[in-house]
Amino acid sequence: MSISRGVRVPLLFVAGFNLLSAVIGMVLLTTVGGDSVGMPSEWLRRTPFASWVWPGLILGLVVGGVQVLALLAQLRRRSLAWGLHAASGLVMMIWIFVEIAMLLVWSPLHGVYFVAGLIQTVLAVLALGAWPRPFLAREPQREGLGHRKHG
Repeated sequence: MSISRGVRVPLLFVAGFNLLSAVIGMVLLTTVGGDSVGMPSEWLRRTPFASWVWPGLILGLVVGGVQVLALLAQLRRRSLAWGLHAASGLVMMIWIFVEIAMLLVWSPLHGVYFVAGLIQTVLAVLALGAWPRPFLAREPQREGLGHRKHG
């Protein structure tokens, strides 16, 4: 399957952005802590975490890890790449959703990262074949599925 350059290149950029963000977040949270980056420890009170180390590791290894897998698969021209990109975008959006739900705080960065995950997922779905056929197009009828042929 041939994926257009208009989908492949933006996927590389958005996945690279998501990966870089996850790695920087992991490094900051595990080394200097949340307080140093505007995330006070009080935000952790409603969570199972006593410090920012575990959230940082999860961010880097899980969110960043799936981005690495998607990028490597795409660079190695594996057909699995597009499904991995879709999963990576979903993981990013789920991370943001869970973070907001647990911390009960919102930052404009949450919006940026959620949209980045959404863009990655949409581009991956397009790469998987959602275009040029419209989403609401009817499936062509096939014989043998309860339809009689008249004639």
